[in-house]
Amino acid sequence: MEGALQITRDERTGWAFDMPSPPALGALLHGKTTMQAATLLPRLFNLCSAAQGMAARLSLGLPVAPDAPAALAREVLRDHLLALFVTLPRLAGLPAQALPEGWQHGADIAAALWGGARPVMLAQWLAAGQGLAPLAARIHASFGADQGCVRPLPFVTADRAGGPDALENSPAARHADQALMRQAEAMAGRGPLWRLMGRMLDAEAAASSALPAPQLRGDGMALVPAARGVYALRLATTAGRVCGLTRITPTDHMLAPEGALRQAFATLHQPALAPLLLAVHDPCQPVTIAEVQHA
Repeated sequence: MEGALQITRDERTGWAFDMPSPPALGALLHGKTTMQAATLLPRLFNLCSAAQGMAARLSLGLPVAPDAPAALAREVLRDHLLALFVTLPRLAGLPAQALPEGWQHGADIAAALWGGARPVMLAQWLAAGQGLAPLAARIHASFGADQGCVRPLPFVTADRAGGPDALENSPAARHADQALMRQAEAMAGRGPLWRLMGRMLDAEAAASSALPAPQLRGDGMALVPAARGVYALRLATTAGRVCGLTRITPTDHMLAPEGALRQAFATLHQPALAPLLLAVHDPCQPVTIAEVQHA
């Protein structure tokens, strides 16, 4: 439903972002009953539909189905595994791999991710080449410590999530205090390696039903963990019908002025790496990348 973001590189001026118009969700949902809105909203988007459906129900005060948390965890895990085993390897010049067997049914995915138990020392794991270490090593070697790196941004919190400011709203933010994340940041800053490690740790969390619990603020803003970060939604109602909408996604935060994706591209001096850098950040809307040709 959302339009495409166009990222253009001009060798004279650098990277530019042409933002699409936001979807007219407020007009589309205006006047709908609470049940109609909660049913319609997750059907409008291909990505994160379980997260959006849960957020709508929480914001509207509707009951959440008993199996909704499990559906949300499967959605997050599916998106992570597709990125880690298919999309990112292909863009990094490695063969895609089959998804871990039984991932839909609670199978232990540690062996597929790490080649065994979660490692203690990141550098040793990268060198050993077990699990997804070849992908992590390739991404680290491609970008190093000077490309795609983002200076530390405030982490998304319940208080901050409802506005489109430049926040670190990503799977990496959920796990930034873990030892492997601290080692990745010491090795190459908050760059592609750090984000990849965050996605791997978040896949483990989703597989073990250990994602953060959804929250409902006092102002009716629902905050739900999604594959790309925290999804925030507030649906205002009057007489049982929707009269207003506020929706903030992780992509809004990464595309804010000085947001993570803009910062990452500002430090990218190898245009051939642009598709891989984009996939590491994984905005939840179509993106085209073009280069200006000068006479």
